[in-house]
Amino acid sequence: MKSVSDIADEIIAREGGYVNDPDDPGGATNFGVTIHTMRRLGLDLTGDGKVTPADVKRLTRDQARDIFIEHYFARPRIGELPEALQPSVFDMYVNAGGGGIRILQKLLRKMGHPVAVDGVIGPQTLAATRIAHDEAPDHIADAYGIERRNFYYRLADNRPSSRKYARRRDGGKGGWIKRAEEFISPKYHLTEAEHRARIAAWG
Repeated sequence: MKSVSDIADEIIAREGGYVNDPDDPGGATNFGVTIHTMRRLGLDLTGDGKVTPADVKRLTRDQARDIFIEHYFARPRIGELPEALQPSVFDMYVNAGGGGIRILQKLLRKMGHPVAVDGVIGPQTLAATRIAHDEAPDHIADAYGIERRNFYYRLADNRPSSRKYARRRDGGKGGWIKRAEEFISPKYHLTEAEHRARIAAWG
């Protein structure tokens, strides 16, 4: 099992450096840390009394790692999930906040566990996840990864401005889909033909 620090470093590498894409609701982002997160944490790195894109640019890799470990792993209780799920849920929590937990909770409901879909890891979700893992220890991580991939496709279905994250200019798999599939066994990866069929309606 990789350490949480190792997983955080992989997330940082996956996220890359500073970007401020107008189509990204996260706004100015550096190493995966958004300006909204920095404002919530009061990270005024320039000392001018406000948190702006200039502060986001000043964020260091070490600061990003510390933020991820404390606020996106420890506090949401991801470390209490079965180890097989931790890397993917942690990565998705960085990417989508509580949405990453809601994906898990919806999966648990599909598996017959009547948990609340509230985006919070509480006793009910923890207990159901442990049971689900014990029932299918070799499949739970793949099942979550597939649900992640489906989430990205649906998001792009409903928000055309986000399709560039799920589909490359040449029609191949975009960053979102590749990111989800990093946590899915190769045998469950979509072929290029399957991917193109899934996005055919986008035009």
